[in-house]
Amino acid sequence: MVIRMIIVKIGGGEGTDLSKLAADLEGRKDVVIVHGGSNEMNRLSERMGRPPRFVTSPSGHTSRVTDDDTLDLIRMTYSGLVNKRLVEMLRKQNINAIGLSGIDGGLVTGRRKDAIRYIEGGRVKVLRGDNTGTVENINTDLIVLLTGAGYVPVITIPIEAGDHGALNADADRVAASIAGALEADTLVLLTNKPGLMEDVNDPDSLVETVSRHSIDPAMDLAQGRMKKKVLAASEALSAGVRKVIISDANMERPLTGALEGRGTVIC
Repeated sequence: MVIRMIIVKIGGGEGTDLSKLAADLEGRKDVVIVHGGSNEMNRLSERMGRPPRFVTSPSGHTSRVTDDDTLDLIRMTYSGLVNKRLVEMLRKQNINAIGLSGIDGGLVTGRRKDAIRYIEGGRVKVLRGDNTGTVENINTDLIVLLTGAGYVPVITIPIEAGDHGALNADADRVAASIAGALEADTLVLLTNKPGLMEDVNDPDSLVETVSRHSIDPAMDLAQGRMKKKVLAASEALSAGVRKVIISDANMERPLTGALEGRGTVIC
């Protein structure tokens, strides 16, 4: 029997509790984990005297400006501190976790963006020379090799460029690409919110279901980082993933709750 994998992406926003997911995964072998680390990254940037800089595209998507020093901070935070902290938590739950970045074994490869268009002062500007990329290929052979040997991959950025250098990339969209490449049944996006909400300050305004054909209105409704999650959901569905769930990382059993339909289900 072929086991269709579940891809679980847990965000790195402020207040996200990684330990809840770790405790909920005990005994599971059908998962691949992708994680973020934005809050830790912001904290480290401030401590090192390099406050993070973000730009917003004309379509409303926010992204981190990634110069060479910022790329080093990504290596330190995402593939260092946060990745190994999560692997340690999982190992304590007797989960055979192995931490990887996109550059390990060419796991996630992509191309550098030629330019980033953003809005500043009401005008459209162009940022060039940034170390940001978009995913083009997933080394599924490596993931299948690891999962077949009983490992649970724990994957994060940076991804690998064509010249084997490192690039920043959006972790939600990395997760969507992995889900599509593995022909996963479900992509679960765990965040510090209950899901997509009509009013971000009102948890009771949760949008429980979104059809693939109503993604555009959902994108208009989404604010901040939630826009990238809705975009990632759309990309995953287009790649053949059956269902995407955006749900609360901080509930007692976050993956179990998400798979039971607690959150926003997009299918």
